Amino acid sequence: MESSKLSLSLIIVLLTAFGSSLASGHINFKTNTAGVQPLSQIAIEKTTLALHNSASIKAYPLVLGLKGEDTQQVSVDLEYPEPSEDDWVGVFSPAKFNSSNCYPVKDPEEQTPYICTAPIKYKYANFSNSGYARTGKASLSFQLINQRADYSFALFTGGLSNPKLVAVSNSVTFLNPKAPLYPRLAQGKSWDEMTVTWTSGYNIDEAIPFVEWGLKGHRQRHSPAGTLTFTRNSMCGSPARTVGWRDPGFIHTSFLKDLWPNAKYTYKMGHQLPNGSYVWSKMYSFKSSPYPGQDSLQRVIIFGDMGKAERDGSNEYSNYQPGSLNTTDQLISDLENIDIVFHIGDITYANGYISQWDQFTSQVEPISSTVPYMIASGNHERDWPGTGSFYDVMDSGGECGVLAETMFYVPAENRAKFWYSTNYGMFHFCIADTEHDWREGSEQYAFIEHCLASADRQKQPWLIFAAHRVLGYSSDKWYGLEGSFEEPMGRESLQRLWQKYKVDIAFFGHVHNYERTCPIYQNQCVNLEKSHYSGTVNGTIHVVVGGGGSHLSEFSEITPTWSLYKDYDFGFVKLTAFNHSSLLFEYKKSSDGKVYDSFTISRDYRDVLACVHDGCEATTLAS
Repeated sequence: MESSKLSLSLIIVLLTAFGSSLASGHINFKTNTAGVQPLSQIAIEKTTLALHNSASIKAYPLVLGLKGEDTQQVSVDLEYPEPSEDDWVGVFSPAKFNSSNCYPVKDPEEQTPYICTAPIKYKYANFSNSGYARTGKASLSFQLINQRADYSFALFTGGLSNPKLVAVSNSVTFLNPKAPLYPRLAQGKSWDEMTVTWTSGYNIDEAIPFVEWGLKGHRQRHSPAGTLTFTRNSMCGSPARTVGWRDPGFIHTSFLKDLWPNAKYTYKMGHQLPNGSYVWSKMYSFKSSPYPGQDSLQRVIIFGDMGKAERDGSNEYSNYQPGSLNTTDQLISDLENIDIVFHIGDITYANGYISQWDQFTSQVEPISSTVPYMIASGNHERDWPGTGSFYDVMDSGGECGVLAETMFYVPAENRAKFWYSTNYGMFHFCIADTEHDWREGSEQYAFIEHCLASADRQKQPWLIFAAHRVLGYSSDKWYGLEGSFEEPMGRESLQRLWQKYKVDIAFFGHVHNYERTCPIYQNQCVNLEKSHYSGTVNGTIHVVVGGGGSHLSEFSEITPTWSLYKDYDFGFVKLTAFNHSSLLFEYKKSSDGKVYDSFTISRDYRDVLACVHDGCEATTLAS
């Protein structure tokens, strides 16, 4: 038998080994709807057997990563004598399915055989073959990344809503599927600590994880790594617990301590096998953080809601994350001029399809392996009914925060409560978690006030607040219809704190566009300048920077007086601190990397100390 064909009996075994989500109710069959997870459009639980003796599908090369690559193109050739325009090819991993991996089926009358896992990605058979419906022949190219298992390709007819399995390919695999991959740097809990988080297929009983690192050109040292993972039972609902589930492998984090400020370090991840041999990653490098208050050039990138996209054109249902790759590529092209990145929520938009987190960490690896990639929690990471999220909605697809908390490190006291502070030279950042209560009297409110109050403005003059949902000001269409131009209950508690502690800029995502306000307090502009601010800090500038990549959000037909600049496009913000008295703000479009909005701040320390309305220290006439 040709390797591209499977016997009827083997196909039935594969199909029977899948599971179903028919009862879960998560499949959304709306069409042409922005923001719908593409994999959710596949009614995989409805798959029926329609094997055709003359149908074939072949994938090659059989072994990937022979030169150490962690991503490679795979060619897929297919033939089907009864083609149609809605035929499609799904990429499945692992290539062979084990029935023990399927979730329990509650309905004993549910139809079998069935498939219990969504593909990692898919393409229509006519994607690059306009004559497929006439000839029944096509060649497709898929970009695969190393995801700890082998792959196979399945040809379906019947479209996404009523799939019929026609043929299954041979399997392809990476040379070492378990290799350590996709490092994510993050600031530790002290300025002289960098954390390295990565993913591998090695549990601690198979190999010992560590990082080999040191000053560039000097003797290297080893630091141990902790290992985490999670199971299907850790998920809160479907699809994460059902068709979206995929084994996440093992996530390792090592803490590189006692770093010299502004020094160049090299590092690589390693695993020591029981026989004494080692498995190594590629070599990477980073520059350590400056000492808090250090007067040097410091450059910060901030954006939200980027998501991921496929460079091979897969999964482009409804143009799901149209700006994601542009944003990623602009940051990569300017990486030498970036020191730290903040991605403030809605990270991958996996929405319960676990495989997509690997796809995202692969996409941002050139960035996250070189500079700290700090994240915040958004609704698409955390929210699920009955799990303690402030919003009782299903936006996380059943992930309920587990993926974000495990795949990325943040210097929070409790990573399930995703608020934290971090310092970078002359910057002090307070990162809030809008998916937990932030109102006055809450645990998070106390954290926010403590974080803002702890900034030493003589050493760190640039005080930045960031959160996912718009707790400040936005002229988003839906906020406008609600009449508040904010997330409901957003700024009522916090604006007093921003004013009291003289926050320079507050950043928000969630709304997928760009908008900048004047320095504002209680709905009133307190400074009429637009491009240069100097002197006393008498209001906070609010910036929506949620145009990282996901489908764009419309503005209200009403433009409030405090709205200075709006852009219905994809982009990100770059902050450049030249010294303690001079800051440059730039908004850049992801399409070309050019600056479309900017302003500067110039001031002295005494301007930060100056008394402003609702921001005055107590005084006494006593001598």
